[in-house]
Amino acid sequence: MSKDLTTKSVEELAPLIENKTISPVELTKAVIDQAEATQEKINSYMAIYKEDAMKEARKAEDEISSGNYRGMYHGIPMAVKDNIYMKDKVTTMSSKIHKDFVSDYDAGVIKKMKEAGIVFTGKLSMHEYAWGITNNNPHYGAVRNPWNLEKIPGGSSGGSGAAVAANATAATLGTDTAGSIRIPSSANGIVGLKQTFGRVSKYGVYPLAWTLDHVGPMTKTVKDAAGLLQVIAGFDKNDPTTVNVPVDNYMDQVTGDVKDLVIGVNEDYFFNRVDSGINKLVRAGVQKLVDQGAKVQEVKIPTLQYAEWAELVTSLSEASTIHHSDMLKRPDDFGNDIRMLFELGELPSAVDYLQAQQVRRQLKQDFQKAFEQVDILVAPTLPVLPNDIGDDFADLNGEKVDLIDNIIRFMGPLNLTGLPALTVPCGLDQGLPVGMQLIGPAFKEGRILNAGYAFEQTNPMEGKKPGILETV
Repeated sequence: MSKDLTTKSVEELAPLIENKTISPVELTKAVIDQAEATQEKINSYMAIYKEDAMKEARKAEDEISSGNYRGMYHGIPMAVKDNIYMKDKVTTMSSKIHKDFVSDYDAGVIKKMKEAGIVFTGKLSMHEYAWGITNNNPHYGAVRNPWNLEKIPGGSSGGSGAAVAANATAATLGTDTAGSIRIPSSANGIVGLKQTFGRVSKYGVYPLAWTLDHVGPMTKTVKDAAGLLQVIAGFDKNDPTTVNVPVDNYMDQVTGDVKDLVIGVNEDYFFNRVDSGINKLVRAGVQKLVDQGAKVQEVKIPTLQYAEWAELVTSLSEASTIHHSDMLKRPDDFGNDIRMLFELGELPSAVDYLQAQQVRRQLKQDFQKAFEQVDILVAPTLPVLPNDIGDDFADLNGEKVDLIDNIIRFMGPLNLTGLPALTVPCGLDQGLPVGMQLIGPAFKEGRILNAGYAFEQTNPMEGKKPGILETV
């Protein structure tokens, strides 16, 4: 029974906890057992908080038993990415430089999660300083994809994606600067949401690039993501980038009704140079929404042709500024891959950076015009499948292409614009998960969550599970 518990989504677990069919203690023990059983193979955790988690679970059980149920995530065991500060816990950023860093305060999202009664099972591995998409970490080892242990899990939230897919956490949070929630969510066959910039506090989250960073849910189902966004969303006086607009009731907006929803498709950019198997699955996904009453319209977003350059200049410049001092004092303590990126980030001029911001402004306007014609946009999450660990190239219709350039192509524009984007699993190609990305106007997370839920109900994964679940 306990192993079966780890396979359930939070939307399935919550009523069982509320009506006391299962206890947070029983569930937490099952999740930690699964985390320990899968750790050697997938290496998703940086640290497991076994003793603390069981203590928190007992507290949650006592609260619920005495009639103080706080909501959907009360008593749910979760680990989070290791760049999110927790008071008195080591937060390494999966780096050598910060391997002993202990925060004396909780991140804004952790504070909200504690208020919701979430049980913390540990910290999850990431690409060093969140600056990469493979999670092949030189200091702590590679995280492996539960669907195929030879493949990357995506990054930088690779530990988060792998842990959810392997049932080693009930849900999690990742961070996303150029796709770091959506890439591993797609690669691991789970749901990932990068909400609107300013919707969720980044206070107490180690930055990669200030103006591009987001924190968001990575979950088994769309409703799990909606419920977790409900927990973490909202203005935070400690984060000046948060926007003081009311938080919607996301769960109420997830009805599955997409009749007359107008789906925008941008062929020139978002369906250009996509691996054929992925292209087929995503277009089939659009058709499944059409079958439920949605309509499709092609849209043009001209400035997308400059988006990759603008995102690269912005992220390189901001990231290199953050790590400038350590690069001068202790460059050899960085992994080779990210040290090179931080060196590159010293090259763009102020003119380059400011030109990139002009592109960014125009790109926002182009998307705004598109959303005057359509309700959401749909695109592949990734144009290529996860590649082998240690390989710098991906396969695109038989052609070897640069992995990083391709895997972030459809990611960066949504970080530049700050628009909400959701990835949902849309099937398997060559035994590996493929994601479909749904993009919405600013602060319309409910709209993309609802469309994602409508698609999810068509059972695109046909009940298929990662291979690792058969061996542990």
